[in-house]
Amino acid sequence: MGNDALKVNPHFVNGQASDIHITTHGSNWYWAVCAVMTVATLAILADMFRKPRSWRAFHYITASITLVAAIAYFTMASNLGWTPIPVQYLRGNALVRGTRREIFYVRYIDWFITTPLLLLDILLTAALPWPTILFVLLLDLVMIVCGLVGALVRTSYKWGFFVFGCAALLGILYHILWTGRKHSAPLGPDVSRVYLMVSGWTIFLWFLYPIAWGLSEGGNVISPDSEAIFYGILDILAKVVFGGLLLWGHRNIEPRRLGLHIRDYDEVPYTHQRTGIEKGPGHNGIGETTAIPVVPATTTAAV
Repeated sequence: MGNDALKVNPHFVNGQASDIHITTHGSNWYWAVCAVMTVATLAILADMFRKPRSWRAFHYITASITLVAAIAYFTMASNLGWTPIPVQYLRGNALVRGTRREIFYVRYIDWFITTPLLLLDILLTAALPWPTILFVLLLDLVMIVCGLVGALVRTSYKWGFFVFGCAALLGILYHILWTGRKHSAPLGPDVSRVYLMVSGWTIFLWFLYPIAWGLSEGGNVISPDSEAIFYGILDILAKVVFGGLLLWGHRNIEPRRLGLHIRDYDEVPYTHQRTGIEKGPGHNGIGETTAIPVVPATTTAAV
């Protein structure tokens, strides 16, 4: 049975048609990426059950990334989750000739959910304090929203949103390269090595996303099929390969070393009395504590 997604869901929505859109080749590629994301999710969940429940936080986060991506790619492969937008630049190339380009807004919904989770994987590895983590996640959301709004704008004002998004990206990279690296170094060479590996991999790939945006939604230079391949390869590398590197690096790192004190449900409950401010590594700014075996107050149960 062939791929009939474009016949079932044609290039027509809300009374408007797109004349610059994916072909069956692009849809087939989206199905392939959907399959990769789905298999990766199942593999991460299978590996998760090999770990104690209190060690599964990074598995949950990483599996959520690939799961959401699988749903997004299912949507795009089905030729859904898009809207036609008038292009700013009219091209003579037959592959991008036309007046309305197919813009997949579902891609940005994916990124709005998955990129904060991806950053959470990285920043928790460095045991950054929560105020810093929340600020970096905010910058990330600003970046994604600017990318979406820019893609939906037909005039040159789209490039203003592009600049705002790139500025937010630079803020994220600063905290990853400088703040995160400084926090991870005292946690031990194994933690520092994992952090540098996954953060360096992510920084390299994230610099390529604005290029993909400028060539596709921004400048209408490459066809939607080429856009699918460009973004698809980046997403596989930034989500699936990233997840493999992260979980492999974390295989022998106890979460408590990173300030993640997760209680399993069959452990004796503890509450914590504050005795001073923790100045050592592996702590998220809560303060040094002494455990007393009474009814739990702030601990988190593992699932």
